[in-house]
Amino acid sequence: MNKMVYVLLDGVGDRPNLKLNDTTPLEAAYTPNLDLLARKGATGIVYPVGPNIPPESDIAVFSMLGYDLSSNYFGRGVVETIGVGLDFRNGDLALRANFATLDQEGIIIDRRAGRDLTQSEASELSKALNKIKLSRGAEFKFVPTIAHRGVLRIRVEGQTLSSEIGNTDPAYARIGGMGVAKEIKGKLTMKKSEPLIGSDSAKISAELVNEFTDKACAALEKHPVNQARQAQGKRPANIILLRDAGSSLPDIPTIPNRFGVNFACILDMPVEKGVAKIVGMSEHQAGGVEDYAVKAEKTLDLLKEYDGVYIHIKGPDEPGHDGNAKLKTNVIEKIDTEFFSRLVQQTDLAKTVFVVSADHSTPCELKGHSADPVPLLISGSKVKRDSACRFTERDSSKGGLGAMRGIDVLPLALKYR
Repeated sequence: MNKMVYVLLDGVGDRPNLKLNDTTPLEAAYTPNLDLLARKGATGIVYPVGPNIPPESDIAVFSMLGYDLSSNYFGRGVVETIGVGLDFRNGDLALRANFATLDQEGIIIDRRAGRDLTQSEASELSKALNKIKLSRGAEFKFVPTIAHRGVLRIRVEGQTLSSEIGNTDPAYARIGGMGVAKEIKGKLTMKKSEPLIGSDSAKISAELVNEFTDKACAALEKHPVNQARQAQGKRPANIILLRDAGSSLPDIPTIPNRFGVNFACILDMPVEKGVAKIVGMSEHQAGGVEDYAVKAEKTLDLLKEYDGVYIHIKGPDEPGHDGNAKLKTNVIEKIDTEFFSRLVQQTDLAKTVFVVSADHSTPCELKGHSADPVPLLISGSKVKRDSACRFTERDSSKGGLGAMRGIDVLPLALKYR
């Protein structure tokens, strides 16, 4: 059996950009190693969750690993809570959180508090948040994760809380438990969480989320960390945005049980760690988010022990959110040079299946996730080659693999082992 290297380039899909001579960042980037893999295999396009759905990374990654959770999803809040190792029970409420910036007129001017919140700052702010007292005897835990990100878990002894509540984060909607990115037009304002069904449990859950939000604003408004940030010309982290509630533990089969293969994974973010734990992959970290050479070396080591290695590379997503097409191009080139070059040079390509795709598109023109399909390549000795010369959106749209949904990618790729 061949080994497998499965790479998701977070948010790499994009649209033609005038700043790149009407090409996408993938098209503009010099990527000889990715292009070599494309020429040695076949390409196609993927709708990670389904057509017309601009997904968040969590549900998209589950889909790209072969899990159709679109109608019974347990929520990103639960996934990230599991990812950080926070105690969670059925009937608790878990939500993904963002430190964000609210101006004096009640407008959200930055959903990520300048994207420069340090771990030390987040930790100090979280100490203040965890001193908040909630009604109904509710206890909670707020955990800062990376930069502006965090998770909130609420528990009321003797009361089952409900995930059937709306987000306070106006940039995301809920569809069947999934978080779906909304196209942002105009100014963003804070939302109240609303119960989505008429149950007492949903009403209580929404009330507690709104109570926490109000008290969090008061605790953060004049916090010394925020006063110092403003004195330095930085944006204060003076509100908490909450989304993607969940209230039940996942109950799905693991990848080894479903597919009969043992995967290791290399990842950085709490949501990715949660996915790995839930689907039964062995977790490994290799350097920081941008340490692509370290991740390549770790991949080579893990291939000696496991059937395959799944690597989630965050790099391209943030320039997409920032609308920086040139930086996104540079990041893609760096990944090709430092990560893919080592794998191409040091693996036996005749005995290794490479699968490269993305969890979603993050077009620079939108500064957010879109429903655009993502490119896919599957390269290996058993793959029937098509005419693709490069790994780009345009080439992949003409590839021999055609168009498919994310849930079909891993089952198809495993056939080439």
